[in-house]
Amino acid sequence: MEHLISSKDMAQFVASGYLRYEDMVPKDLCEACREEMVNNKGYLAVGTPFEETWPKGTALGDVFRLPAVKGLIHSLVGPDPLYDHHAAHLMRAGQMKGPDMHQDSVIDFRENYFDIQLSFFPVDTPDEMGGTFLVPGSHFRNVRTGEIRGYQHIKGKIWATCPAGTMYVWNTRVWHGARSNHTDQDRYMYKLRLNPSQPQVRLFDTSDLDDPEIGKILSTNHGWEGNEMRYELMQRIKQWRFVSDQQDYDVGERFLRRIEYNPATAVA
Repeated sequence: MEHLISSKDMAQFVASGYLRYEDMVPKDLCEACREEMVNNKGYLAVGTPFEETWPKGTALGDVFRLPAVKGLIHSLVGPDPLYDHHAAHLMRAGQMKGPDMHQDSVIDFRENYFDIQLSFFPVDTPDEMGGTFLVPGSHFRNVRTGEIRGYQHIKGKIWATCPAGTMYVWNTRVWHGARSNHTDQDRYMYKLRLNPSQPQVRLFDTSDLDDPEIGKILSTNHGWEGNEMRYELMQRIKQWRFVSDQQDYDVGERFLRRIEYNPATAVA
């Protein structure tokens, strides 16, 4: 499979819960997608194979079949993902948005497995236009959907200030929301959610699996973690062990091995 993401990119996804790729979609295709998005809403056959479900012969159908996008999808949820849902998000010119931070998938307590959401921006999205915001690394913190809606200023929060053709992919549990559009132009974002149909183990390019930078990436401090950074790191190591199939992987002060050591078993 071509265009698989690297092990270091996978480590970033585990640590931060998202990846960003500019120039993923050609400009002419972006414009065709924007026109299609105006009336593109609803659900298809939820839980069915994506390739069998996703429409062909459309601009939006073409976007998610681009080789680079297919490689990205394969790297995270495998070659045969399942369709979950999609939505064409529109923020009208001048539309104001109050605090709406929330978390999707709050009833999903599967360990290690994760769904992805691809957010495609078909138009230039400068800072004053708003854009989707994310709280990196928040995907291991399950909350009740909108109970975090009043939170506005979290250290490390990022938002999609990006050129047309940019694609974000993120773990569905990342805390996120929309921002106000202070321009006289409508803002568009297209969201597609996919589920894995197989264990998400070594689906990415593992040629750099032993790169020492991976430990540093997994140890990324986004700023909001504070004294609980060690707890976050433990969750990341657990997921990295799963996706990399390195069951003894650890970093720094041997975070997981310290609590996994059983004196009784060792003596025996």
